[in-house]
Amino acid sequence: MDITSLLLLGFAALGIISKNSPITIAMVVLLLLRVLGLHQTFPWLEKYGLTAGIIILTIGVMTPLASGKISLDTIWHSFLHWKSLAAIGIGMLVAYLGGRGALLMGSQPTVVAGLLIGTVLGVALFKGVPVGPLIAAGILSLLIGRG
Repeated sequence: MDITSLLLLGFAALGIISKNSPITIAMVVLLLLRVLGLHQTFPWLEKYGLTAGIIILTIGVMTPLASGKISLDTIWHSFLHWKSLAAIGIGMLVAYLGGRGALLMGSQPTVVAGLLIGTVLGVALFKGVPVGPLIAAGILSLLIGRG
């Protein structure tokens, strides 16, 4: 077994230990792709995986609106309460950071490994959610003046 497969296995173990099924499932799927010799899927996943994930995440976030659990009236009232206004502002900031992060990850691939390891560890050890690499890269871009 090669070092990359062992690393994926180690991250899967972290997912199991921390009871974080998204990390475990993701690592096992990637490991299976390697073991089954389906390396031709990796370029596609690298190119479109993030977009597909963002689409699925957006669908999940927007489902309460589509299902009618969040009404137009509720959305309108969100502009009248300070907590909702703060949420709107923070949402805008995070989207901005995500955009900067995507640019940084594209222009400086050397930081990607650290961001990914940090995100996986944050998910596994702190019960986080693996949406962190773009935001982490955005914050890093502010710190290092890139993006």
